[in-house]
Amino acid sequence: MSARIRLKRFGTKKRPFYRIVVMDRREPRDGRTIEELGFYHPIEVEGKQISFDVEKAKAWLNKGAEPSDTVRRIFNKKGLTVGKSAEA
Repeated sequence: MSARIRLKRFGTKKRPFYRIVVMDRREPRDGRTIEELGFYHPIEVEGKQISFDVEKAKAWLNKGAEPSDTVRRIFNKKGLTVGKSAEA
């Protein structure tokens, strides 16, 4: 099984709220998750937008889970550096 760290969408129309989750890469966006790491709330004020368990994220990255591009940006924003930092 190839795990991927990505966002799972919640909230209402035009009021999105995302959970940062570990999923099998073949699952649909809102499908079954393996583990929940935190959340991303883009509408909230800057200090409350992102919250996740850094230790769990590091553990999954060490196990070989690959973050999506958006999750990679979120991790880098919070100081958890993840490879492939060729973002422009």
